[in-house]
Amino acid sequence: MEFKSFLSLISKLDHVELGGFSSHAKMIPKERINFSKQYIDNIQPKKAAVLALFYPNSKNETIFLLILRSDYKGTHASQISFPGGKYEDHDKDLKNTALRETFEEVGIHSNDIQLKKQLTDTYIPPSNFLVRPYLGLALKTPEFRFNHEVKNLIEVKLSDLLLDGTLTTKNLTTSYMKNIDVPCYKLNNYTVWGATAMILSEIKDLLKSL
Repeated sequence: MEFKSFLSLISKLDHVELGGFSSHAKMIPKERINFSKQYIDNIQPKKAAVLALFYPNSKNETIFLLILRSDYKGTHASQISFPGGKYEDHDKDLKNTALRETFEEVGIHSNDIQLKKQLTDTYIPPSNFLVRPYLGLALKTPEFRFNHEVKNLIEVKLSDLLLDGTLTTKNLTTSYMKNIDVPCYKLNNYTVWGATAMILSEIKDLLKSL
């Protein structure tokens, strides 16, 4: 998708409802327990925020950014995610968390990012995080500078996400489920599943509704 066409689409975002759980459910294994809002509130999960950043490449195609996390001690090591991380006490709000973490992880300054829409919170059981995603925009290709938490940047064409052929399943063993067929996206030869895939599903549904 040309970036100019993408800009025209997202100008309508304020008037469109989010897909919420119906979008997330497309990427949730049937074996996974659906956690109610009351359950999540009661266990008081840690707060986090991530940024789904869209920008043009040198060919003026619309790109969004994923990262491959480094191999370190932690639940989400070596996983594919959006830039983002844990809410800190000095963060004014979760928007600030998303922007701060994006700068720390991939070097994009908040002044170069326009936050366009807050997406649906996503609960991650293994680490007990409730993640708030934001859809953001950069008007030019960023100059990246990533830190030790990031092993690689994954720049994905939006047109690839919108193709039905990128949706597939993979048999996985996770920290809380064994040998299950997990819905996932195949993007740039990476398998994207879990919370990141749930957020992408909502973005895909949102853009297709415009």
